[in-house]
Amino acid sequence: MNNKLLLLTLPSSLLTLAAQAQERPNIVYIMTDDHTAQMMSCYGNSPIQTPNLDRIAEEGVRFSRSFVANSLSGPSRACMITGKHSHKNGFTNNEHGIFDGSQQTMPKLMQKAGYQTALIGKWHLVSTPTGFNHFDILLGQGEYYNPTFMHADGTRSREQGYCTDIITDKAIQWMEQRDTSQPFILFVHHKACHRDWLPNLDDMHLFEDKTFPLPANFHDNWEGRQAAQEQQMTIGSAHDMDLIYDNKIYSPGDKSRLSGAYLNNVNRLDSADRARYFLFHDSITAAFKANPPQGDALTEFKFQRYMRDYAKVTKSLDDNVGRLMKYLRESGLLENTLVVYTSDQGFYMGEHGWFDKRFMYEESLNTPLVMRLPDGYQRRGIVDEMVQNIDYAPTFLEMAGAPIPDDIQGRSLVPLLKEAKPNLKKKGSKWRDAIYYHFYEFPAEHMVKRHYGMRDSRWKLIHFYNDIDQWELYDLKKDPSEMHNLYGQPRYRKVQQKLHKRLRQLQEEYDDPIEEQLKQKQNK
Repeated sequence: MNNKLLLLTLPSSLLTLAAQAQERPNIVYIMTDDHTAQMMSCYGNSPIQTPNLDRIAEEGVRFSRSFVANSLSGPSRACMITGKHSHKNGFTNNEHGIFDGSQQTMPKLMQKAGYQTALIGKWHLVSTPTGFNHFDILLGQGEYYNPTFMHADGTRSREQGYCTDIITDKAIQWMEQRDTSQPFILFVHHKACHRDWLPNLDDMHLFEDKTFPLPANFHDNWEGRQAAQEQQMTIGSAHDMDLIYDNKIYSPGDKSRLSGAYLNNVNRLDSADRARYFLFHDSITAAFKANPPQGDALTEFKFQRYMRDYAKVTKSLDDNVGRLMKYLRESGLLENTLVVYTSDQGFYMGEHGWFDKRFMYEESLNTPLVMRLPDGYQRRGIVDEMVQNIDYAPTFLEMAGAPIPDDIQGRSLVPLLKEAKPNLKKKGSKWRDAIYYHFYEFPAEHMVKRHYGMRDSRWKLIHFYNDIDQWELYDLKKDPSEMHNLYGQPRYRKVQQKLHKRLRQLQEEYDDPIEEQLKQKQNK
C-alpha cells in the first residue's frame, strides 16, 4: 500500500498526529566534549580530515563565529538545555554544581509541543535528567572502554565495547523503536574528545607516522597576562599534563599524580584487549625511557603524543557521525530532520602551550557548529553572524512551532536559516553585535581565574576577578592569537570606554549582577 492510501485508512486522530509529525522537523543534536574547530577539516588548517562532519557542512551551513557562554562541560550543557546564561540556570561550575532539573528546560517545552525527547550518552549535570521520554546516560564523565550506563528506569549496566560506538548504536536503536506518529528530538552526547583521549583499539596505530606542526605561539611566555601565567593547563608541566595519564608512558610500578586514574580506565578492558593495548604502548614507553627527552624536547614529545591520541579519538567520532547520518539517509528521515553537530566548547591544541579550555580566548570560546537543514530552510554555506549556545533552545522551539518563553536569553537562529539570503535589516531583525561570557570555576582543576567579558566583531574585553583584578583587551583583527594585552594603553582609551559601556549593557540585558557584587565586596 502506498503512503497516500495508508493515510486514508487511518482514524482521524492518528491522521492528525501523522500529519503533524510530517510537517514539523525532527531534530538530531550531536554534541561532543572538547572537540575544537582546529581539529575539524571544514574549518580549514586542520591537521586531520573529518569527512563525515564536513559533509554536514557541505550539505548545509557552517557557522564561522559560534561561541559558548561558559567554556566548561557541565555549565555549557546547562546553558544549551535552558537557553540561559549560567547565573540564570544556576549551574555555574562542575566542582560544586548540581543542575536543578525542576526548572524550565527546552526538552520539557519540546515534550509539551508534542515531541518525543531522548538523551543518549554524556549528561554530566549530576542530577537525574528530566524532560526526556527516554535516556541512557554515562555516569559522570563516563568511560571510553566498556562504559557503565544509567537507564531511564534507574538501573545501571556495564556495556561491552568502545563508548563512541555504543552511543551511536543506542541512538540508532532508539530511532528504530520510537513512536513514528510523533516528531522527535534526539540528543546524542559523546564522551569524545575528552581527556584522557583513549582511542578505539582498532585505531591505535593511526597517525603514528605523523608529526603535527607546533602552533606559532606554542612557547608563549604569557607576558602581560597575569591569569594566563597562573593557570595549570600547560603541556610542558609535569603536574598539568601527566606523562602517564595523558601521554600513556607507563611501565608497571610507575607512579604519578594521575597514574591510578589511568590504570582504572585501561583496566576496564578485558584481559585480551588489555594485552593488546599495552603491547602497543609498551614499545613507545620503552623508546622514551631508553633516551628520555629533556626541556623543550620533552614538551614537544608530550605535544605529539597528545595530538596523536586526540586525532585517533576524533577519527572514531567522525566515523560514527557518518554511521548515524547513513541511518538517517537510508531510513528516509534525513530530509525532514535538522542535524546539528557541535561541541560543548572549544579546546587548546597547543596554542599558548596549553591543552584544556576555560579561558575566554578564542580557541575555547569558539566551538564548531554545522547544521544540515530540513526541507524549507534555504540557507547554505558559511554563516558569519555571531551565535552562542544559549541560542539552540529557542531555535529548536521555533522550528517545533512552540512558543519561546520570555525568560529564555538566547535568540532563535531560524531567521538566519530560513532564507537563502536573510534580510536582517528588517525592523526587529537586527542580529546581535556582541556576545557575553562568564567563567566561574576557581579554585579548581587547571586553576583558571574567574572572569567575564564581551566580544564583538573586532574587540574583546575581559575582566579577571576574585583573587585578582586584571583587565585584558585584544584587537582580534590585528592580533587574532591574543598575544598582546592592550588594556591601559593611552591610544586605546576611547575603545576601552566604548567596550566597558557595551559590557555593562550586556550585563544589564542578561541580568548578571557580578559588577554590583564586586563593588559591594570592595566596600566591605
